[in-house]
Amino acid sequence: MTDVTLDPRLENDCFTLGTLNGLCLLLMNNKKVPWFILVPPTDKTELYELEAPLQEAIRQAVCTLSRLTKETLGAEKLNVAAIGNVVSQLHIHVVGRFAADYCWPAPVWGAPGAEPYTDTEAQDLIATLNAGLGDAFLSVP
Repeated sequence: MTDVTLDPRLENDCFTLGTLNGLCLLLMNNKKVPWFILVPPTDKTELYELEAPLQEAIRQAVCTLSRLTKETLGAEKLNVAAIGNVVSQLHIHVVGRFAADYCWPAPVWGAPGAEPYTDTEAQDLIATLNAGLGDAFLSVP
């Protein structure tokens, strides 16, 4: 696992799944949409502030996770964003959206009606990630 201290809001709202391309990979605890968050090991708050190799690791991780979210989890549309208005720690959301999801077409951040994963559902999703992301994904034990 990379040496990342998570903002308490990310820690409270997410499961830590492991790492993807050296980035901390989180799962937002909302089973109504596949919602992943990548947290790079940096104290910088903006993508442009990062060195080129870390920017490239983020790009690759976003593309890999986006492909899995569409092709394996069946998302119709992807929302990818590094907003950081509430949590200033640099983090990138990769959210799979569906025309029939609980808050379509509005943004998912802050939308009421989230539903937490059961432990079994979270473990099933981790198994899917292990199968679909290959060696770039290292799950936490």
